[in-house]
Amino acid sequence: MTGVVACAAYAAGRRVGDVAIPDISEVLRQPDRFVWIGLHEPDPELLRQIQEEFGLHDLAIEDALRAHQRPKLERYGESLFVVLRSARLGAGGGRVEFGETHVFVGPRYVVSVRHGAAPPLGEVRARCEATPALLAKGPGFVLYALMDFIVDQFFPLVDALEDQLEALEEAIFRERFRRATTERIYRLRRDLLEVKRAVSPLVDVCNRLMRAEVELIPEDARVYFRDVYDHVIRLNEMADTLRELLTTALEANLSLISVAQNEAMKRLAGWAAIIAVPTMIAGVYGMNFKVMPELDWPFGYPLAIGLMLATCGYLYYRLKRAGWL
Repeated sequence: MTGVVACAAYAAGRRVGDVAIPDISEVLRQPDRFVWIGLHEPDPELLRQIQEEFGLHDLAIEDALRAHQRPKLERYGESLFVVLRSARLGAGGGRVEFGETHVFVGPRYVVSVRHGAAPPLGEVRARCEATPALLAKGPGFVLYALMDFIVDQFFPLVDALEDQLEALEEAIFRERFRRATTERIYRLRRDLLEVKRAVSPLVDVCNRLMRAEVELIPEDARVYFRDVYDHVIRLNEMADTLRELLTTALEANLSLISVAQNEAMKRLAGWAAIIAVPTMIAGVYGMNFKVMPELDWPFGYPLAIGLMLATCGYLYYRLKRAGWL
């Protein structure tokens, strides 16, 4: 069926076999089994069929269809609805691409719905099936495995953003000012802000899953969410640190731009002062008065030119020593 990546039944931590969507109710009649379904951008008809099989809430199904949600944990009776955001670096190290994974968790089922750039979850399924003792804890452990996998995907992304920041710092201090450098800083800040928005709400989600108020999570499985919580805290701290460094880099870039502009203004002012001297002398002799100093003297013209050159040379020497030229 289009949109269904995998649908399997599990008993005592081991995979019993694949299950067709219409046969889910038959499988759930056996009390020792649960069903794990993986969906990728399903159509509304498929989601409605899943809803009928597990009795999912209308509001949760509506959120899963829209796929533009912030990370959150919602409780509907005995079931949980968890929204997770994932991120990856675009092709060629371009912009960061974000995706969403919605997870429905009940006493006898787990349904994951992926949208956009969300990573495939086949690796998570294989990892869980390789540890039947843990998978036997049921849907609560599957939820932990999904969250742990998605959160861990942020670490290589943040490392890549840190590398971009180091390249920006080199560009700021070693190259001449370019508009593209400032644009790269703003793009990186925006990507980090989106990463922060994707990770920060998970702190509250993990806190709630570790509490006893969520009966769906077994007591011996709550300790695993503490590990996810620790990873989320680390990611938040890394994102905050990079944002502070980017702010400092932007301020340094603007300061260097200001210094470069001041240097240019000093050079312009210095050359303007040098040009003003011959302009003044030439202006005096261009007033066409009959009685002017040295008009009838054969050396008057060379003297005026020599005076201009000497004054300009002296000004150039003094301004050069002062660092204005």
